[in-house]
Amino acid sequence: MASQSGVVDSAPNPPQPIQKEPFIRRYRFLWPVVLAVNLGIGAYVLVRTTSKGRGTEVGDAAETETPHQIVAEEKNPATVSAQNPIVEEQRLPVLAPHIPEVQQRELFRWILEEKRKLKPRDAQDKKRIDEEKSILKNLIRSESVPNF
Repeated sequence: MASQSGVVDSAPNPPQPIQKEPFIRRYRFLWPVVLAVNLGIGAYVLVRTTSKGRGTEVGDAAETETPHQIVAEEKNPATVSAQNPIVEEQRLPVLAPHIPEVQQRELFRWILEEKRKLKPRDAQDKKRIDEEKSILKNLIRSESVPNF
């Protein structure tokens, strides 16, 4: 009997294949973070776009009034408030600050370098890029840069 209990199988058990956990379960602690970040970005974009489309607020209306409206209010405030006029938003053109000529030339040189890096898709695109480059070269070479 000792011989039977002392006999050991000579063939080892084959190794079990290692099963990987699915990606979702492996990184389950990250999913709430990813969802929270996505919701935060989505809310930010939504609020940002809706606030741009609203126009002026009630407090800003006094700043956009024309001098004619202010004079009318001073003369007869009762009729103006009784009529409750709708103030249309007036947009004035935004004037850019003057850029010195030296900086303009540097900017034109940089644009020219960027145009040289472009790869044209077809002959028409190549022609357009060449025309733009020639205009930039003429602006760089000119004695005075025109104000745009």
